[in-house]
Amino acid sequence: MTIDARPKPTLSRTAIVASMVLAFLCGAGIATQSRINGELGRQLNDGFAAAAISFGSGLVIVLIALAFSRSGRRGARQVASAVRTRRIPFWYVLGGGAGAFLVLTQGLVAGILGVALFTIGIVAGQTVSGLFIDRRGLGTMQPKPLTVQRLVGSVLALIAVGIAVSAQLSTAVPLWMLVLPFLAGTGTGWQQAVNGQVREIAESALTATLINFTVGTLVLVIALLIDSTVQGWPAHLPTAPWLYLGGAIGVFFIAAAAVLVPVIGVLLLGLGTIAGQLVTSLVIDQIAPAAGQTTAVTTVVGTGLTLVAVGIAAVPARKRRVRGKA
Repeated sequence: MTIDARPKPTLSRTAIVASMVLAFLCGAGIATQSRINGELGRQLNDGFAAAAISFGSGLVIVLIALAFSRSGRRGARQVASAVRTRRIPFWYVLGGGAGAFLVLTQGLVAGILGVALFTIGIVAGQTVSGLFIDRRGLGTMQPKPLTVQRLVGSVLALIAVGIAVSAQLSTAVPLWMLVLPFLAGTGTGWQQAVNGQVREIAESALTATLINFTVGTLVLVIALLIDSTVQGWPAHLPTAPWLYLGGAIGVFFIAAAAVLVPVIGVLLLGLGTIAGQLVTSLVIDQIAPAAGQTTAVTTVVGTGLTLVAVGIAAVPARKRRVRGKA
């Protein structure tokens, strides 16, 4: 089996709008998951345990779904065969590693930084990652030209992050807590791209989600075992049920992104996701802020400026008109 690299048919306006709404919901899910996993990590006093619980519970959900899905099981065999025969690079199936890093950063720092500030770092990373992937292309996704709009949007997004974190730089928050979300965001763009390729090979979003959660859970369990030798195990597990919903939310947005990225591409998926993250994160920080966390004016300004940045990056380049001969 080979990956079909032929151009995709042009989508209708309705299909694009529906896809962008779903992408927005994916972003809302990421922001909500950040709040949940951040609070779980705070209550456990162990971000590694919070991340392993989140990813592990997601894997359990996917395995249950796989038991009832013949196409999902067939897709897993197709992906295994494609990797074994080297029809695809082995690293296509490692997207879960980037997802594991994102969830780990949620458990380690989101509860301290707050969802809005954490999300702005993710957004900046996604912007840079999306620009790079669009420029290079990946698998069936053809390279896109590097336009002035995309460059300006990317630079503006980085400036927006600087404004957003300026209030935090004068506090006791370590610099690494501000860097981690950016790195996680760069990994998110790559994760979405490779998961989309796996979905096309498997012809099943469930298979792509299964591989993502299997790899991510393995990475996080190893990290937890190493961390536990130094820090020990959490003394207790929180009893609030909502703290264990991070895995279920992750299953939704990982599967949805795997379906969307081959259809609308990394750029549009990223823009829709970013919009959902920004709006939802600010709402969460207003109605359910993390303990001791307030929303600074610079965070709001940085969020607004980031929205402007991704809007600029989305503007298509104008085609030059060629004058006909008289």
